Amino acid sequence: MQVILLERVDNLGGIGDEVKVKNGFARNFLLPQGKALMANDRNRARFERERDAIEARNAEARAAAEAESQKLDGAVFVLIRQAGDTGQLYGSVTARDVADAAEAAGYSVPRSGVRLDKPIKAIGLYDVAIRLHAEVSITVQANVARSAEEAERQAKGEDIVASLQAANQALAEEQAGELAEAAADRAAEGPAEEE
Repeated sequence: MQVILLERVDNLGGIGDEVKVKNGFARNFLLPQGKALMANDRNRARFERERDAIEARNAEARAAAEAESQKLDGAVFVLIRQAGDTGQLYGSVTARDVADAAEAAGYSVPRSGVRLDKPIKAIGLYDVAIRLHAEVSITVQANVARSAEEAERQAKGEDIVASLQAANQALAEEQAGELAEAAADRAAEGPAEEE
């Protein structure tokens, strides 16, 4: 299906471009969301009449998105989640969680604009891309931790998972040493009592 783009669409084109797309993509996404018009003579004429208004509306939306991106620049969102001793989360952090954290911090971030390739499933610091407009994207940081104190330690550069593993290893070695001592004491006491 041939469509006329009313705004820039990634991997397709910019305002006014006439492109061929799959029917389902046009019917289910581009046309309902007002991102395109079906390419026919009537719509071509309509687009040319309204071109200035469409470009002005796009420039206004881009300016608003750029202003929001200036506010978001360098933002870190702390997400407190339950996790095991190895740092694996009980559940995951999704794009919706990042958008909700941004909204709670007072930013205007659409859920559809948060770009996570896959859900976050372990504690740590993650870079998250946010697309505020077709032409404006910014990267923020998600600090996923089990507590606010852990989040602060992570922000300072400490690897919480490595610290947890080192603490678990030290505890395991301490317990193994205590068991070895107890076994050695029993072995030393055992033959002495028999005599």
